[in-house]
Amino acid sequence: MVEKSHEENRHDQLTSAPESTEADAAPRIEVSEGESGATRVDIRGDAAVRPSDPTD
Repeated sequence: MVEKSHEENRHDQLTSAPESTEADAAPRIEVSEGESGATRVDIRGDAAVRPSDPTD
């Protein structure tokens, strides 16, 4: 038995709801390494779902 990758498991989980679509499994973040070696997480510009401003 071949184990599913993280991305395959993520896709399956996000598209398992009865009315879900492929768009529900679309990437929403980009992870990169900054100049100092720190991990940087950014919300993708084309993400359909974006976090709100917590100060609102």
